[in-house]
Amino acid sequence: MEKITIWHNPRCSKSRQALSLVEENGCEKEIVKYLEETPTKDEIKNVLSMLGVSAREMMRTKEDIYKELDLKNENDEEKLIDAMVANPKLIERPIVIKNGKAVIARPPEKALELLS
Repeated sequence: MEKITIWHNPRCSKSRQALSLVEENGCEKEIVKYLEETPTKDEIKNVLSMLGVSAREMMRTKEDIYKELDLKNENDEEKLIDAMVANPKLIERPIVIKNGKAVIARPPEKALELLS
């Protein structure tokens, strides 16, 4: 059985709901509490390519730190990725990864795309 990886924040209701969906489907899972175990730059780039999105599309643009760092005016992908490594709370959650594909599970039901 394919293992599912979820970049999870236990304090986030959407993240908990996505995790529940994964568990209900009986999937083997690896939980990455990305706020404690910050993904590396390479891991973030890898997930970005699986998602098929730009760095900004993987960011929580309403976080205070996003505004403080003036990231809306930053167009360099490398600098946006560096900001996520330095400030993991900028990473959108939850991200569900399976078999070389990933989705940002917002709404949590998006996780089902990878479970079927």
